[in-house]
Amino acid sequence: MSQRVGMGVVGAGAIGIRGALMHLSQEDVQDRVRLAAICDPVPGRAEAAAQKYGVARWYLTYEELLADPDVDAVTLCTPIGLHYQQGLMAIDAGKHIHFNKTMTTRVDEATDLIQRAAAKGVHIIASPGMMLFPHNRRIRRLILEGKLGTLSWAIAGTTAGSGQYHLQEEFRTGQDVLTSVDPSWYFKKPGGGPQYDVTVYCLHNITGILGPARRVTALSGIAIPERHYQGRTIATEMDDNTILMLDFGNAMTAVIYATVAGSITVGFQPNIYGTEGSVVGTRFKPVAGEEQELKLPDEFPPHVSGVHREMREFHVFEDMMQLVDLIREGKPSIVTAEHARHVIDIIESGYRAAETGQTQELRTTFDPLPLADL
Repeated sequence: MSQRVGMGVVGAGAIGIRGALMHLSQEDVQDRVRLAAICDPVPGRAEAAAQKYGVARWYLTYEELLADPDVDAVTLCTPIGLHYQQGLMAIDAGKHIHFNKTMTTRVDEATDLIQRAAAKGVHIIASPGMMLFPHNRRIRRLILEGKLGTLSWAIAGTTAGSGQYHLQEEFRTGQDVLTSVDPSWYFKKPGGGPQYDVTVYCLHNITGILGPARRVTALSGIAIPERHYQGRTIATEMDDNTILMLDFGNAMTAVIYATVAGSITVGFQPNIYGTEGSVVGTRFKPVAGEEQELKLPDEFPPHVSGVHREMREFHVFEDMMQLVDLIREGKPSIVTAEHARHVIDIIESGYRAAETGQTQELRTTFDPLPLADL
């Protein structure tokens, strides 16, 4: 396929605007991708977004967007609990799919999508593609080369999805149709809660670096039973305070936290400790020798150049461009649905472990990057 990929943006909320529309409307990508259509069920929102960002057509319904012959692929910028059904519909319509995190909420749903897409010849890219960041590949290389010695334990986590962040985003505090997006779904079943929203980044990082986990146990619950947004109360349905413990084999354990307070790591990066050294965030600290910063200045994922480097959610843009390359050139991506499914397995099994008090065996795996590809 040599022509531009027609992208359909599904949802004109925070991630649809910040992650898709702002990036894909930039002049430097118009030779490869164009904004063919957008849909949103809130009256006036898709139309306003289309006018602001130069989208060719707008629709109220997803079905109308899928019927548009100029839409080659979709980016699902919708609540996570809708992703499975919307993914099925896209596959049936023959549209390639970029799933914003998380691809689904259950392993069986992810497996069904993978199998159906393969049978239909539909490509899937499932965010977040954290191993596209060069510093994460350097960390994995250090581990595979034995520079950390025998691995002992690791920790990663965040408080971003449990606190006030989603209530205070710029797309939720305004008065017009594009800046008054309801955040309620973040706190509701089945796709809300910080595990699917932000811990997914930490889990893609640590499994991308260490490889697939084997077992998970967890403690989890609701710490803040209700939130307040624009004069109304949102009841919290999904756990907002969860700590996972992952078994990677060989007595290597990782703690992954999604809590309402108390972040002790930097961003979504893990701290990894071994007998010969450690990686703390993006700094390699050998037992003997000089510390080394693994994140180099002005270094970004492969498609993030020019103005995109100054914009938020450039990792979402990068993942979408991975799909564009896959469609146009048949270029394989390391951002795989199988990796996303393994992370979903950890989250789903973690909730089950917390509920039952029993450690859960993980049912899935994926192929981590080999040394030759780093």
